[in-house]
Amino acid sequence: MARIDLNHIRHAYGAHPKSESDYALREVHHTFEDGGAYALLGPSGCGKTTLLNIISGLLHASHGQLLFDGKDVTRLSTQERNIAQVFQFPVIYDTMTVYDNLAFPLRNRGVAEPEVDRKVRETLDMIDLADWAKRKARGLTADQKQKISLGRGLVRSDVNAILFDEPLTVIDPHMKWVLRSQLKQLHRRFGYTMIYVTHDQTEALTFAEKVVVMYDGQIVQIGTPAELFERPRHTFVGYFIGSPGMNVLPVAIDGRRARLGDHVLDLPGTPETDGNAIELGIRPEYVRLGTSGMPVSIHKVEDIGRHKVVRARLEGREIAAILGEDDHVPAEPHVSFDPAGINLYERSWRVEMGA
Repeated sequence: MARIDLNHIRHAYGAHPKSESDYALREVHHTFEDGGAYALLGPSGCGKTTLLNIISGLLHASHGQLLFDGKDVTRLSTQERNIAQVFQFPVIYDTMTVYDNLAFPLRNRGVAEPEVDRKVRETLDMIDLADWAKRKARGLTADQKQKISLGRGLVRSDVNAILFDEPLTVIDPHMKWVLRSQLKQLHRRFGYTMIYVTHDQTEALTFAEKVVVMYDGQIVQIGTPAELFERPRHTFVGYFIGSPGMNVLPVAIDGRRARLGDHVLDLPGTPETDGNAIELGIRPEYVRLGTSGMPVSIHKVEDIGRHKVVRARLEGREIAAILGEDDHVPAEPHVSFDPAGINLYERSWRVEMGA
């Protein structure tokens, strides 16, 4: 496995980029540590697959330098980088058996046949295809074929990194959970450097040790699932992580107070801001619904089993609150905010609040 350094990487698909908007991937300067499990998370078009393909060598970045364990691989091919990549749709050899599909990359590298057999059988057990080893791949279902693709990425022990580009798209929900669990077990056992692209926050948060959230061609935050939830660095992270996402409301700041319409809120600290374009972010889990505080008008209550999502309007703005399954919705509802959940943002970026 390898440490991967991205030194001021940028990429534009056009020949002569003139502005930031011409770049599909804006400047990325980051390190993926050796043996880490990372997820690149973001909506379609945010640059995550572009970044993955630059790491693998399928794309050469317009600007910047890529290092594997300190070695410059910026202009090297995928083969020279010794990367395993699993794509969104299965890439397999239909005329080969399941066993031979997994054995092929090992035999191609001259691995001794006893070791090929050991690694293939171990991987077949891991992806639950041992009973299908002698079957031709042509007749398998889409999810079984994708499991073969996953297996081909996992069977090699000499790769610098294993890259996954939304590999579970064609797999049913239960099998997604099974394969994510198996990938985590594999990572714990062998310490592979893994980078996993997805637009699904559940996949990212359950697979990765560190989640890299991307938006509009740039990385807006890197953190653990807990860090992304509790302290989103950008309003997009607050919106994208969580269900429902963070409430974001425009406020005016006066010292340790925030004015929201006709209401004044005490802040947990004094924000380090010049007071322009300020928004307050608070997750629905920290919104308290009761009979005191700021009056709201409720227009929808979604009962989703373990809890209720209350949709309301506060000072003309949409806001969501989460109630327990048995909690009462008051006839004259008001909301208050738990100070522990309050974040402030200036021009969409989080600002610190001093003591």
